[in-house]
Amino acid sequence: MFRLDELVARLGGEVCGDASVEVRRVATLDQAESGDLAFVANRRYFSRLHSSAASAVIVGLDARALLDGRSGILTADPYLYFARVAQLFNPPPAVRPGVHLLAVVSCSLPSTVEVGAGASIDEGAEIGEDVIIGPGSHIGRGTRIGRGTRLAANVTIQHDCVVGENCIIHSGAVIGADGFGFAREKDGRWVKIPQVGRVVIGNEVEIGANTTIDRGALDDTVIGNGCKLDNQVQIAHNVRIGENTAIAGCVGIAGSTTIGARCMIGGQAGIIGHLLICDDVVVSAGTLVSKSLTRPGVYTANLPLQPHADWVRNFAHLRHLDTLVVRVRALESELENQNHKGGPDDRKLG
Repeated sequence: MFRLDELVARLGGEVCGDASVEVRRVATLDQAESGDLAFVANRRYFSRLHSSAASAVIVGLDARALLDGRSGILTADPYLYFARVAQLFNPPPAVRPGVHLLAVVSCSLPSTVEVGAGASIDEGAEIGEDVIIGPGSHIGRGTRIGRGTRLAANVTIQHDCVVGENCIIHSGAVIGADGFGFAREKDGRWVKIPQVGRVVIGNEVEIGANTTIDRGALDDTVIGNGCKLDNQVQIAHNVRIGENTAIAGCVGIAGSTTIGARCMIGGQAGIIGHLLICDDVVVSAGTLVSKSLTRPGVYTANLPLQPHADWVRNFAHLRHLDTLVVRVRALESELENQNHKGGPDDRKLG
Protein backbone atom coordinates (compact mmCIF):
# COMPACT_ATOMS: atom_id res chain seq x y z
CA MET A 1 0.00 0.00 0.00
CA PHE A 2 1.13 3.53 -0.77
CA ARG A 3 -0.31 6.87 0.26
CA LEU A 4 -0.70 9.43 -2.51
CA ASP A 5 1.82 11.75 -0.85
CA GLU A 6 4.30 8.84 -0.67
CA LEU A 7 3.94 8.24 -4.42
CA VAL A 8 4.45 11.93 -5.16
CA ALA A 9 7.52 12.01 -2.93
CA ARG A 10 9.01 9.13 -4.97
CA LEU A 11 7.81 9.97 -8.47
CA GLY A 12 6.94 13.66 -8.50
CA GLY A 13 3.62 15.15 -9.54
CA GLU A 14 1.08 17.00 -7.43
CA VAL A 15 -1.51 15.59 -5.05
CA CYS A 16 -5.04 16.86 -5.54
CA GLY A 17 -7.51 16.19 -2.70
CA ASP A 18 -6.75 13.93 0.26
CA ALA A 19 -3.03 13.12 0.26
CA SER A 20 -3.50 10.38 2.88
CA VAL A 21 -5.59 8.15 0.58
CA GLU A 22 -3.99 4.69 0.32
CA VAL A 23 -3.88 2.66 -2.88
CA ARG A 24 -2.74 -0.92 -3.37
CA ARG A 25 -2.64 -1.39 -7.15
CA VAL A 26 -3.29 0.29 -10.51
CA ALA A 27 -6.39 -0.50 -12.55
CA THR A 28 -8.46 0.80 -15.47
CA LEU A 29 -11.24 3.28 -14.83
CA ASP A 30 -13.91 0.67 -15.58
CA GLN A 31 -12.42 -2.16 -13.53
CA ALA A 32 -11.09 -0.16 -10.57
CA GLU A 33 -12.43 -0.77 -7.07
CA SER A 34 -11.92 0.88 -3.72
CA GLY A 35 -8.21 0.96 -2.96
CA ASP A 36 -7.24 1.12 -6.64
CA LEU A 37 -5.40 3.88 -8.48
CA ALA A 38 -6.72 4.47 -12.01
CA PHE A 39 -5.38 6.75 -14.71
CA VAL A 40 -6.73 8.80 -17.64
CA ALA A 41 -4.25 9.40 -20.46
CA ASN A 42 -6.75 10.26 -23.21
CA ARG A 43 -9.39 12.99 -23.08
CA ARG A 44 -11.97 10.74 -24.72
CA TYR A 45 -12.22 8.76 -21.46
CA PHE A 46 -12.86 11.75 -19.19
CA SER A 47 -16.60 10.95 -19.25
CA ARG A 48 -15.90 7.69 -17.37
CA LEU A 49 -14.04 9.43 -14.60
CA HIS A 50 -17.00 10.18 -12.34
CA SER A 51 -18.47 6.67 -12.54
CA SER A 52 -15.19 4.97 -11.62
CA ALA A 53 -14.94 3.36 -8.17
CA ALA A 54 -11.18 4.05 -7.97
CA SER A 55 -9.96 5.64 -4.75
CA ALA A 56 -7.73 8.01 -6.72
CA VAL A 57 -6.95 8.85 -10.32
CA ILE A 58 -3.82 9.94 -12.21
CA VAL A 59 -4.70 12.74 -14.65
CA GLY A 60 -2.96 15.40 -16.71
CA LEU A 61 -2.23 18.89 -15.47
CA ASP A 62 -5.10 20.26 -17.57
CA ALA A 63 -7.68 17.99 -15.92
CA ARG A 64 -7.63 19.38 -12.39
CA ALA A 65 -11.22 20.65 -12.61
CA LEU A 66 -12.47 17.26 -13.80
CA LEU A 67 -11.47 15.62 -10.52
CA ASP A 68 -14.27 17.65 -8.90
CA GLY A 69 -13.29 16.84 -5.32
CA ARG A 70 -11.93 13.35 -6.08
CA SER A 71 -8.41 12.58 -4.86
CA GLY A 72 -5.76 12.16 -7.47
CA ILE A 73 -2.31 12.93 -8.80
CA LEU A 74 -1.67 15.60 -11.41
CA THR A 75 1.24 14.99 -13.79
CA ALA A 76 2.41 16.07 -17.21
CA ASP A 77 2.31 12.50 -18.61
CA PRO A 78 -0.34 10.28 -16.92
CA TYR A 79 0.57 7.18 -18.91
CA LEU A 80 4.26 7.38 -18.03
CA TYR A 81 3.34 8.02 -14.39
CA PHE A 82 1.07 4.97 -14.43
CA ALA A 83 3.97 2.87 -15.74
CA ARG A 84 6.24 3.98 -12.90
CA VAL A 85 3.55 3.39 -10.27
CA ALA A 86 2.90 -0.08 -11.73
CA GLN A 87 6.60 -0.86 -11.29
CA LEU A 88 6.38 0.08 -7.62
CA PHE A 89 3.38 -2.17 -7.08
CA ASN A 90 4.82 -5.05 -9.12
CA PRO A 91 8.57 -5.37 -8.56
CA PRO A 92 10.32 -8.27 -10.32
CA PRO A 93 10.78 -11.44 -8.27
CA ALA A 94 13.88 -11.40 -6.13
CA VAL A 95 16.86 -13.47 -7.23
CA ARG A 96 17.10 -16.79 -5.40
CA PRO A 97 20.82 -17.53 -5.57
CA GLY A 98 21.89 -21.09 -6.26
CA VAL A 99 22.28 -23.72 -8.96
CA HIS A 100 19.52 -26.31 -9.33
CA LEU A 101 20.63 -29.92 -8.99
CA LEU A 102 19.43 -30.64 -12.54
CA ALA A 103 21.43 -27.80 -14.10
CA VAL A 104 24.75 -28.34 -15.85
CA VAL A 105 27.30 -25.58 -15.29
CA SER A 106 30.80 -25.75 -16.78
CA CYS A 107 32.15 -22.40 -15.57
CA SER A 108 32.48 -20.49 -12.33
CA LEU A 109 29.53 -18.36 -11.23
CA PRO A 110 29.10 -15.53 -8.73
CA SER A 111 27.30 -16.61 -5.57
CA THR A 112 24.35 -14.30 -6.39
CA VAL A 113 23.38 -16.07 -9.63
CA GLU A 114 20.21 -18.19 -9.91
CA VAL A 115 20.25 -21.14 -12.34
CA GLY A 116 17.03 -23.10 -12.93
CA ALA A 117 16.40 -26.78 -13.51
CA GLY A 118 17.67 -28.16 -16.80
CA ALA A 119 19.69 -25.07 -17.66
CA SER A 120 23.15 -25.49 -19.14
CA ILE A 121 26.09 -23.09 -19.18
CA ASP A 122 29.12 -23.97 -21.27
CA GLU A 123 32.77 -23.44 -20.44
CA GLY A 124 34.19 -19.96 -20.74
CA ALA A 125 30.90 -18.18 -20.14
CA GLU A 126 31.03 -15.08 -17.95
CA ILE A 127 27.92 -14.43 -15.87
CA GLY A 128 27.51 -11.23 -13.85
CA GLU A 129 26.12 -10.73 -10.35
CA ASP A 130 22.36 -11.17 -9.73
CA VAL A 131 21.71 -12.86 -13.08
CA ILE A 132 18.81 -15.31 -13.43
CA ILE A 133 19.16 -18.20 -15.89
CA GLY A 134 15.68 -19.70 -16.26
CA PRO A 135 14.85 -23.42 -16.45
CA GLY A 136 15.91 -25.10 -19.67
CA SER A 137 17.93 -22.13 -20.88
CA HIS A 138 21.29 -22.58 -22.58
CA ILE A 139 24.32 -20.29 -22.49
CA GLY A 140 27.01 -21.08 -25.08
CA ARG A 141 30.75 -21.06 -24.55
CA GLY A 142 32.42 -17.71 -24.24
CA THR A 143 29.17 -15.80 -23.87
CA ARG A 144 29.08 -12.82 -21.48
CA ILE A 145 25.98 -11.74 -19.57
CA GLY A 146 25.94 -8.55 -17.52
CA ARG A 147 24.79 -7.88 -13.98
CA GLY A 148 21.06 -8.11 -13.23
CA THR A 149 19.96 -9.64 -16.53
CA ARG A 150 17.08 -12.11 -16.37
CA LEU A 151 16.48 -15.00 -18.74
CA ALA A 152 13.09 -16.71 -18.65
CA ALA A 153 12.68 -20.43 -19.29
CA ASN A 154 14.05 -21.96 -22.49
CA VAL A 155 16.13 -19.05 -23.74
CA THR A 156 19.09 -19.92 -25.96
CA ILE A 157 22.15 -17.69 -26.22
CA GLN A 158 24.73 -19.19 -28.54
CA HIS A 159 28.52 -19.04 -28.21
CA ASP A 160 30.52 -15.81 -27.88
CA CYS A 161 27.52 -13.48 -27.69
CA VAL A 162 27.38 -10.48 -25.37
CA VAL A 163 24.33 -9.42 -23.34
CA GLY A 164 24.48 -6.23 -21.27
CA GLU A 165 23.24 -5.38 -17.79
CA ASN A 166 19.62 -5.42 -16.57
CA CYS A 167 18.22 -7.00 -19.71
CA ILE A 168 15.07 -9.15 -19.85
CA ILE A 169 14.90 -12.02 -22.35
CA HIS A 170 11.63 -13.93 -22.56
CA SER A 171 10.98 -17.59 -23.21
CA GLY A 172 11.87 -19.12 -26.54
CA ALA A 173 14.17 -16.31 -27.65
CA VAL A 174 17.22 -17.46 -29.62
CA ILE A 175 20.22 -15.16 -29.65
CA GLY A 176 23.15 -15.91 -31.94
CA ALA A 177 21.82 -18.55 -34.32
CA ASP A 178 23.43 -18.61 -37.76
CA GLY A 179 22.37 -15.90 -40.17
CA PHE A 180 20.87 -16.87 -43.52
CA GLY A 181 24.06 -16.80 -45.57
CA PHE A 182 24.58 -18.96 -48.66
CA ALA A 183 26.36 -18.75 -52.01
CA ARG A 184 24.95 -20.55 -55.03
CA GLU A 185 26.66 -22.98 -57.37
CA LYS A 186 25.91 -22.80 -61.10
CA ASP A 187 23.92 -26.02 -60.82
CA GLY A 188 21.66 -24.46 -58.16
CA ARG A 189 23.18 -26.04 -55.07
CA TRP A 190 23.72 -23.82 -52.02
CA VAL A 191 27.06 -23.41 -50.22
CA LYS A 192 26.80 -22.36 -46.58
CA ILE A 193 28.79 -19.29 -45.53
CA PRO A 194 30.04 -19.72 -41.95
CA GLN A 195 28.61 -17.07 -39.65
CA VAL A 196 31.56 -16.02 -37.52
CA GLY A 197 30.31 -12.75 -36.04
CA ARG A 198 28.53 -12.28 -32.72
CA VAL A 199 25.36 -10.73 -31.33
CA VAL A 200 26.13 -7.80 -29.04
CA ILE A 201 23.22 -6.55 -26.92
CA GLY A 202 23.42 -3.38 -24.83
CA ASN A 203 22.06 -2.58 -21.36
CA GLU A 204 18.38 -2.34 -20.39
CA VAL A 205 17.23 -4.25 -23.48
CA GLU A 206 14.04 -6.35 -23.43
CA ILE A 207 13.58 -9.17 -25.95
CA GLY A 208 10.18 -10.80 -26.40
CA ALA A 209 9.18 -14.45 -26.54
CA ASN A 210 10.30 -16.44 -29.59
CA THR A 211 12.25 -13.52 -31.00
CA THR A 212 15.37 -14.45 -32.96
CA ILE A 213 18.52 -12.38 -33.43
CA ASP A 214 21.03 -13.90 -35.85
CA ARG A 215 24.78 -13.64 -35.34
CA GLY A 216 26.79 -11.62 -37.84
CA ALA A 217 28.35 -13.17 -40.90
CA LEU A 218 31.68 -11.40 -40.36
CA ASP A 219 30.89 -8.32 -38.26
CA ASP A 220 28.51 -8.29 -35.29
CA THR A 221 24.76 -7.91 -35.06
CA VAL A 222 24.26 -5.06 -32.58
CA ILE A 223 21.25 -4.07 -30.46
CA GLY A 224 21.73 -0.72 -28.72
CA ASN A 225 21.04 0.23 -25.11
CA GLY A 226 17.41 0.52 -24.10
CA CYS A 227 15.90 -1.21 -27.14
CA LYS A 228 12.57 -3.00 -26.70
CA LEU A 229 11.76 -5.92 -29.00
CA ASP A 230 8.32 -7.53 -28.97
CA ASN A 231 7.49 -11.22 -29.46
CA GLN A 232 8.34 -13.06 -32.69
CA VAL A 233 10.63 -10.44 -34.15
CA GLN A 234 13.26 -11.64 -36.66
CA ILE A 235 16.53 -9.72 -36.85
CA ALA A 236 18.94 -10.99 -39.47
CA HIS A 237 22.73 -11.02 -39.53
CA ASN A 238 24.73 -7.78 -39.30
CA VAL A 239 21.68 -5.65 -38.49
CA ARG A 240 22.43 -2.68 -36.22
CA ILE A 241 19.73 -1.04 -34.13
CA GLY A 242 20.25 2.25 -32.32
CA GLU A 243 19.49 3.07 -28.71
CA ASN A 244 15.91 3.16 -27.37
CA THR A 245 14.31 1.87 -30.57
CA ALA A 246 11.08 -0.12 -30.09
CA ILE A 247 9.99 -2.88 -32.47
CA ALA A 248 6.51 -4.45 -32.31
CA GLY A 249 5.60 -8.08 -32.90
CA CYS A 250 6.20 -10.04 -36.11
CA VAL A 251 8.55 -7.49 -37.64
CA GLY A 252 11.21 -8.90 -39.97
CA ILE A 253 14.47 -7.05 -40.61
CA ALA A 254 16.72 -8.38 -43.36
CA GLY A 255 20.49 -8.52 -43.18
CA SER A 256 22.92 -5.59 -42.94
CA THR A 257 20.24 -2.95 -42.38
CA THR A 258 21.03 -0.16 -39.91
CA ILE A 259 18.22 1.39 -37.87
CA GLY A 260 18.82 4.58 -35.93
CA ALA A 261 18.03 5.61 -32.36
CA ARG A 262 14.56 6.25 -30.93
CA CYS A 263 12.76 4.66 -33.87
CA MET A 264 9.40 2.89 -33.58
CA ILE A 265 8.60 0.00 -35.94
CA GLY A 266 4.95 -1.11 -36.05
CA GLY A 267 3.79 -4.72 -35.99
CA GLN A 268 4.26 -6.91 -39.09
CA ALA A 269 6.40 -4.30 -40.81
CA GLY A 270 9.09 -5.65 -43.11
CA ILE A 271 12.45 -4.02 -43.77
CA ILE A 272 14.59 -5.30 -46.61
CA GLY A 273 18.35 -5.66 -46.36
CA HIS A 274 21.24 -3.18 -46.72
CA LEU A 275 19.11 -0.11 -45.90
CA LEU A 276 19.83 2.87 -43.67
CA ILE A 277 17.03 4.20 -41.46
CA CYS A 278 17.91 7.40 -39.65
CA ASP A 279 17.09 8.38 -36.07
CA ASP A 280 13.51 9.19 -34.96
CA VAL A 281 11.66 7.33 -37.70
CA VAL A 282 8.21 5.81 -37.13
CA VAL A 283 7.20 2.96 -39.46
CA SER A 284 3.47 2.17 -39.43
CA ALA A 285 2.21 -1.38 -38.89
CA GLY A 286 2.25 -3.61 -41.95
CA THR A 287 4.55 -1.32 -43.93
CA LEU A 288 7.19 -2.73 -46.30
CA VAL A 289 10.29 -0.55 -46.19
CA SER A 290 12.13 -1.06 -49.49
CA LYS A 291 14.42 1.98 -49.54
CA SER A 292 16.53 3.91 -47.07
CA LEU A 293 14.83 6.56 -44.93
CA THR A 294 17.12 9.52 -44.41
CA ARG A 295 14.70 12.00 -42.81
CA PRO A 296 12.86 11.62 -39.48
CA GLY A 297 9.09 11.24 -39.65
CA VAL A 298 6.21 8.79 -39.96
CA TYR A 299 6.21 6.42 -42.95
CA THR A 300 3.30 4.27 -44.12
CA ALA A 301 3.03 1.95 -47.12
CA ASN A 302 -0.02 -0.26 -46.78
CA LEU A 303 -3.62 -0.35 -47.97
CA PRO A 304 -6.51 0.54 -45.63
CA LEU A 305 -9.03 -2.16 -44.84
CA GLN A 306 -12.08 -2.20 -47.13
CA PRO A 307 -14.93 -4.58 -48.05
CA HIS A 308 -13.78 -7.41 -50.29
CA ALA A 309 -15.95 -6.38 -53.25
CA ASP A 310 -14.50 -2.86 -53.13
CA TRP A 311 -10.97 -4.25 -52.97
CA VAL A 312 -11.58 -6.48 -56.04
CA ARG A 313 -13.00 -3.55 -58.00
CA ASN A 314 -10.20 -1.18 -57.01
CA PHE A 315 -7.53 -3.76 -57.77
CA ALA A 316 -9.08 -4.36 -61.19
CA HIS A 317 -8.57 -0.66 -61.93
CA LEU A 318 -5.05 -0.85 -60.54
CA ARG A 319 -4.14 -3.60 -62.99
CA HIS A 320 -4.87 -1.23 -65.89
CA LEU A 321 -3.06 1.73 -64.35
CA ASP A 322 0.04 1.34 -66.52
CA THR A 323 -2.04 1.34 -69.72
CA LEU A 324 -3.95 4.37 -68.45
CA VAL A 325 -0.72 6.25 -67.81
CA VAL A 326 0.44 5.58 -71.39
CA ARG A 327 -2.88 6.85 -72.78
CA VAL A 328 -2.80 9.99 -70.65
CA ARG A 329 0.74 10.78 -71.75
CA ALA A 330 -0.26 10.32 -75.40
CA LEU A 331 -3.23 12.67 -74.99
CA GLU A 332 -1.03 15.23 -73.23
CA SER A 333 1.49 15.04 -76.08
CA GLU A 334 -1.25 15.46 -78.70
CA LEU A 335 -2.72 18.45 -76.84
CA GLU A 336 0.71 20.04 -76.53
CA ASN A 337 1.28 19.65 -80.30
CA GLN A 338 -2.09 21.24 -81.08
CA ASN A 339 -1.38 24.19 -78.82
CA HIS A 340 2.05 24.64 -80.42
CA LYS A 341 0.69 24.62 -84.01
CA GLY A 342 -2.56 26.42 -83.25
CA GLY A 343 -5.73 24.35 -83.10
CA PRO A 344 -9.13 24.76 -84.81
CA ASP A 345 -10.41 27.16 -82.14
CA ASP A 346 -7.41 29.47 -82.72
CA ARG A 347 -8.14 29.65 -86.47
CA LYS A 348 -11.79 30.55 -85.89
CA LEU A 349 -10.80 33.39 -83.56
CA GLY A 350 -8.37 34.61 -86.22
